[in-house]
Amino acid sequence: MATTATTLKHAVPKAEVTASLDQVRATVTGVIADIRARGDEAVREYSEKFDNWSPDSFRLSAEEVDKIVASVPQQVIDDIRFVQEQVRTFARHQLDSLGEFEVETLPGVRLGQKHVPVQAAGAYIPGGRYPLTASAHMTIVTAKVAGVPRVVACTPPIRGEIPAATVAAMHLAGADEIWLLGGVQAVAAMAVGTDTMEPVNLIAGPGNAYVAEAKRQLFGEIGIDLFAGPTEILVLADEQADPFVCAVDLLSQAEHGPDSPAVLITTSREVAEKTITEVERLLPGMPTRDFAEPAWRDHGQVHVVGSLDELYALADEFAFEHVEVLTAEPRLALERMTQYGALFLGAGTCVSFGDKVIGTNHVLPTRGAARYTGGLWVGKYLKTVTYQEVTDTASQALLGRLCGRASRVELFEGHARSGDVRAARAAGDELPWNTA
Repeated sequence: MATTATTLKHAVPKAEVTASLDQVRATVTGVIADIRARGDEAVREYSEKFDNWSPDSFRLSAEEVDKIVASVPQQVIDDIRFVQEQVRTFARHQLDSLGEFEVETLPGVRLGQKHVPVQAAGAYIPGGRYPLTASAHMTIVTAKVAGVPRVVACTPPIRGEIPAATVAAMHLAGADEIWLLGGVQAVAAMAVGTDTMEPVNLIAGPGNAYVAEAKRQLFGEIGIDLFAGPTEILVLADEQADPFVCAVDLLSQAEHGPDSPAVLITTSREVAEKTITEVERLLPGMPTRDFAEPAWRDHGQVHVVGSLDELYALADEFAFEHVEVLTAEPRLALERMTQYGALFLGAGTCVSFGDKVIGTNHVLPTRGAARYTGGLWVGKYLKTVTYQEVTDTASQALLGRLCGRASRVELFEGHARSGDVRAARAAGDELPWNTA
């Protein structure tokens, strides 16, 4: 439906964002090509250049992992274990929802479906400024619940230091290999392999624009979870929503990076104006202001609509990663919306719960990808495969003759002859094309 929104705050033009992405693409293309050509040597050079990190080995030994984990406060370890159990429980429920079956569609014709895990997955856990331990839960725990036998986990050092809590999270999640390696060089090494790292079949996990672009360029050679961009939050509010809560939650995601969109759609002009005032009041005191302020300035938006119908329609046009519903009847969004990564229903929950502790996966579609995909889940690590078996001779003859006719309509004589042979063996049909 058409909406008649009044916009109180605009984002920067999309053309500016596109120009920035073009530069990222060119850089990533060069790095991947260099790593293909020079392997570990190039990986080491880029790690030293971008992260000031060049140890004897990027892969941590079991002894090194144990020592690092032992340095992490017990409360942090306990919290990691608790959150990972929430993620594990939800992933197991997802796995239980997937069925395998075998059916007999004709006498002696058995068709089946089963789920086979990919044999090696790469988990990228961002670092840079923040030690994102939660991404280890989402990528590694979920892969292990799916049954992936080899999970390679990479995370960068933070300002030249080992992110101990992240390493602990990777270890406790069940990573088979832990590498202190970040950025494009980590993604490319996992995808194409080097002398010291065997390649993987699929790479999952969030990251900055360079990591996302590396995954995009390597997709096809390997599988990926999804195309990801900057974190997005969309807050939907009616007149009963608290502008203070709206502001706090918008800024909670804006702090991810200077290009993280934070958007409010509301049916109340008063809520909209007060939310803007609260954001401006809170921003100066935020420790992460250097990211949150430009994100709000350049990518923040506030829209006022005339009804809940318009609110949900406009929300679906955004197709955002995170959608927080602060309305009197938040569960209506489950019926009215179809394009989002994850819904957070009511003032009692928040996007940060999904990011950090509640158990659903926080690796979600951005940049409108929610129009065609959901987020990372246990099924992403599984290949749904089929099998067929025909043991009844009458069915072999029936299908053989049908295959012959159907194939010749399409001028596929080779296919037709495979069908002819089954009909000949099962029912004695002649093979006029076989002159031997």
